[in-house]
Amino acid sequence: MDWEELTDLTRGRPFVVERVRLAGSDVAIEGRFEPPQLAQLSIDDQVFVAAFVRSHGSIKEMERIFGVSYPTVKSRLKRIAEHLDFVDTDPAPTGADVVERLRRGEISIQEALAELERSQ
Repeated sequence: MDWEELTDLTRGRPFVVERVRLAGSDVAIEGRFEPPQLAQLSIDDQVFVAAFVRSHGSIKEMERIFGVSYPTVKSRLKRIAEHLDFVDTDPAPTGADVVERLRRGEISIQEALAELERSQ
């Protein structure tokens, strides 16, 4: 069974992989494994994400490839993004970070206290 058949079979419902066999060997691993988030997308969305990455994030190229408008590409990317958990790209600063910025004179004492309060 290939990945497309699996996503067709599950019809977007969550699933768990319980057995994995290493290709070319008799080694099998059993347990409960959630597939990666991208693998949980529909096959059409997986193709769309792959095309977006291959086009280096060029929406103009995506318009050309799929024959759709800019708003359609943006809308689809937004819809796909709603299904993915993202790494926090703007995490709260640590206490050490705040103190270091205060030491360097980049922020005032009041700003440091406010940042420390928000991070708790």
